[in-house]
Formats: sequence, structure tokens, C-alpha cells
Amino acid sequence: MQITCAANRAGRRGRVGRDRRRPVTLVDVSSSAITDSAPGGDRRVSLLTLGCARNEVDSEELAGRLAAGGWELSEDAEDSSVVVVNTCGFVDSAKKDSVDTLLAAADTGAKVVAVGCLAERYGNELAENLPEADAVLGFDHYPNLADRLDDVVAGRQVAAHTPADRRTLLPISPVERPAAAEGVTVPGHGAWGPRVLRTRLADSPVAALKIASGCDRRCSFCAIPSFRGSFTSRAPEDVLGEAAWLAGQGARELFLVSENSTSYGKDLGREHGGAKALELLLPRLAEIEGIERVRVSYLQPAETRPGLVRAIATTQGVADYFDLSFQHASETVLRRMRRFGSCDSFLALIEQIRQYAPAAGIRTNVIVGFPGETEEDLAELERFLIGARLDAVGVFGYSDEDGTEAATLDGKLDAEVVAERVARISGLVEELTAQRAEDRVGEVVEVLVESVENDTEGEVRGRAAHQAPEVDGECVVLEAAGSAAGELVRCEVVDSEGVDLIVRPLAPDKGAPR
Repeated sequence: MQITCAANRAGRRGRVGRDRRRPVTLVDVSSSAITDSAPGGDRRVSLLTLGCARNEVDSEELAGRLAAGGWELSEDAEDSSVVVVNTCGFVDSAKKDSVDTLLAAADTGAKVVAVGCLAERYGNELAENLPEADAVLGFDHYPNLADRLDDVVAGRQVAAHTPADRRTLLPISPVERPAAAEGVTVPGHGAWGPRVLRTRLADSPVAALKIASGCDRRCSFCAIPSFRGSFTSRAPEDVLGEAAWLAGQGARELFLVSENSTSYGKDLGREHGGAKALELLLPRLAEIEGIERVRVSYLQPAETRPGLVRAIATTQGVADYFDLSFQHASETVLRRMRRFGSCDSFLALIEQIRQYAPAAGIRTNVIVGFPGETEEDLAELERFLIGARLDAVGVFGYSDEDGTEAATLDGKLDAEVVAERVARISGLVEELTAQRAEDRVGEVVEVLVESVENDTEGEVRGRAAHQAPEVDGECVVLEAAGSAAGELVRCEVVDSEGVDLIVRPLAPDKGAPR
């Protein structure tokens, strides 16, 4: 495990750092509100979430399960009997953040329980290296988490999770999975049924909605499939039901998340549309009363079909936004990554998108310094970035991940070389994305208001269709007194600051959304 717990202890914080998904007091876990308080001060739990939007969905399911089990969710970790940390185990920096948060949680005096990807991936090894955690629980513990917390508070030892390759839990053939998935815990898939076991942990007008979990791809640098398991779609009716519930809870934008949204439906059969299931689902989600915008995330370029491009770019109520996981543009590097594509094929896909929606938002992540990457490969990546005119790009330096094929490859680059290339590509990206934002000056955009400052200036911030929550830029709305979170405001872009846009509301009879 690439975590040095002892080193992290040396720099531990005195208090639990508040995550952007700050927990709040539990109010409702289903269509029937819970009005009784939890049955005692020893059953108060604080839930801290690290990592991606998929983890946020998992935390809201856990919150619902804990409430149903009689636990009261508290926003104050230092006033709780248990702190549950939903960890991230994606890359080294995320692992360190998770360990730091677990250590800081222990300083509150509360019992500490680790769940999430780091706990699932390392289990008993994490428990041995981090005695400050009173329990390390895997995904299979989620359905009975309330009982396990009772055990922890009572001082009963809970055996740490023993990791296993979760891809072995379901059949290799996707079409055989629905029948077999009933006995397998898939986080984020258990929230919808006779009772909604999900509690919103923020009052944002944006809500993540999980449409699938796991991944069948075998990218050489990625360990996610081994601990998240094989790709499993949620049934369309479950997704629609939870979407309607989220709308009733105040959500105005649905942020569809998974490990690979382009695979949605491949395991559901023809009755649900098969490979076209997402194309069929999007219009139905957009028609839900109260939902103003639907956004799709985590698209694989090699699986992004023309029909899906058309559906995202042209369906009313669906953001013409494409979160495409290119990772690189050199065909040689992509093959070593066990991926498909090239600079020219990726540029052709972007051209296809812009034929439908010239102002479509497009973002990606890239890895530089991959084993064997040459200066020619890096130049090919630069050619792609310059030609693509992307709105946002995450730049990551390669590092070995436990259990991945890439960790065994030859041609490893020195850390100094990787850092230099990260700086080089990051500088180019900063220049290009700022230019792309500047090019939007004069456009008419629809901004979903997300926050209104309660000071004398009353600053209003939100996001246009080409801006996803947390990872992209945002809009600062001028002269928007009286606006409220959740409101959709038609605006003209009047300036830009880096990737952020400065916008001004239009009169009701002026302009039109693109």
C-alpha cells in the first residue's frame, strides 16, 4: 500500500478538516419524514466525504441507511460518538488526504470508522497500519452499517474488511449480470426501492445521480475496476424514480455519474435499449417536473457513438456538455495505456460535437509522464490540446498504482522529468482554457444560480451549461440582486477571468439561449 501512516501522523491536524460536502442535520430519508430524534446521545454520527461525485452519492445512501437504523446525523464531528470517513483511494494524494482525515477524526475523541474506496481497496492492511481507526469496513458492510456502528460504540470488535478483486463477483458476460447482481452490494444502487434510503447532505440545487457502477475497461494505469467491480447499470425506472425524488428535495440539475457512462445499458438487454439506453433515458430525465438541466459525466471517447453525441447536444433540458476521458493523444502512449484513439480521431470527435452544438462545453483529463512517453508523444498531446479548444483540462503526472499493469512497464521517467512535463502542459492548458473562456464573451448562456452571498454586495455565483460542478469554471453574475439558489437566469457573457465568466442578466425579452 502506497501510504505511510506514520509520516502522516507527524503532520496530523488538530481538528477534522471540513470537506466541501459539509454534513448537515438529518431531516428526511424517504417520502415519510422522520420526526423523532435518535434514541440517545451515543448514536450521533458525523459523515465526512472525500473524493468524487460518485462517493458523494454513496455517502448520501449511507446517511439514509444510518437514519433508517436510528442514527442521528450531526454536522459537528466533535459532538458525535462516531465519525464515518468515506475515503478516496484513487491516487497517492487522495490516499494521503484520506489518512489525514482519519487521523484528525481520531483527535476529536469520537470513534472513527473508515469506509469508501481506500477501505475497500486495502481493508485489513489499512487497519493494521492505522490503529486510530476503530473499524475499516468494505462495501459489503454498507447494508448493515447502522448495526456495525452500534458494535463500534459498544466496544465490540468488528473484523476489518478483507480485500478481493470485485470483478470476480459478477459474470464476465454483462448480459448475465442483472440476475446475479442481487446478492452483490453495489454502492449507490440500493437507494431506490419501497423506501428511499438516501439523505441529501447539502442544500445545493445540483445533485449527483448514479446511473452505473464499476468498469469493464482494463486501462493499464487504473486500479478502480479491481475494487469497484464489473460494470453494472441501474435499471432506468430506478434512475427515474430517484431523479423524481431528488427534484422533490430541491434539485434543479441532475449530474449523472458512473465510472463509464458510455457503457450504460449494455447489461440491461434490448428491452431497455441496450447500447442506446442512455440516449433513451436522457429525454425522460429532462422531462421530470422541477428539473431544469441534466448533465452527463465520465464519457469514454472510444465508446461515444454518434447517436449519443446527438442526444447530449440536441435534447432540450440536457446540457451540451461532454466530459471526455482522453488521457493522452499520442497513439503510441494510448496503446500502452490499453486505450484506443489518436490525436486525429479525437479531433474528429470534437468536430462532430461542434457540428451539433458549436458552443458545447468539452473537458478532459490527461496523464503526462507515462512510461515510455517521448518528446514526440508530448508534442502530439500539445497538438491535440491546441486544436481541441477545450473548456477545462485536468493535468496529472503519472505515478505507479498498486496492482496495475503500468506499474510493471519499462521506460519509467524520472520524477523530475514528470514534474517538468506536468508544468509544461499545465502552463499550456491554463493559456488555452483562458482563451476559450475569453472567446465566449458575447454569448448568451443560462446560468443555474448556486450561491448568493448574504453580505452588502450580495455576490451571485452559478454555472452555465458548459461548466460542471467543482471541476470546471463558474459564472459570476453581475447586477443580480434578488436572485435565489436554484434559479435559472439567462445572461450575456461580458468578461472572463481565467476559466471563469463574468455575466449579466438579460431582460426577459432579450437574447435567447443557444
